Amino acid sequence: QRSLLKVVEVLRRLRPQLVLANAKSDRHPDHGRASALLERACFLSGLLKIETLDQSSGQNQAPWRPQSVYFCIQDRWRAPDLIVDISGFEAVKYAAIAAYKTQFYAGSDDDMPVTPISSPEFMDHLKSRDAAMGRLGGIQNGEGFESSRPPVVKDLFDLA
Repeated sequence: QRSLLKVVEVLRRLRPQLVLANAKSDRHPDHGRASALLERACFLSGLLKIETLDQSSGQNQAPWRPQSVYFCIQDRWRAPDLIVDISGFEAVKYAAIAAYKTQFYAGSDDDMPVTPISSPEFMDHLKSRDAAMGRLGGIQNGEGFESSRPPVVKDLFDLA
């Protein structure tokens, strides 16, 4: 409950239109739990009867609900509701992932315990999945997202 209200307070303070969350279901159980907490907080943050205080003024915060919440597809394959074209940005993505040296394979002299994501093959798995997501969308590489409700566009040409 305390964590949930803290997230509501942050959402109301930052007022994002779009929120990206962990996968709804994944190999690590905390990913799904974090995703559910964030989705619930996004809904509750729009309710008038949920009270949170602005830390700087001490006043009640106004309700705010993000327009969209998208769930990243992380370790396990999940059918995407939306695919973002990442063609040309793959090296940036993989470098960002590799920055988490305590979790992912960093080289042959690495003495970390072997886990599904610390193996040398894991990055190959991600690259293959990006290509598979891209193939679904008719592009070179894609990043898939799920949504609890269909994405909305003002013009069908926005989907082209």
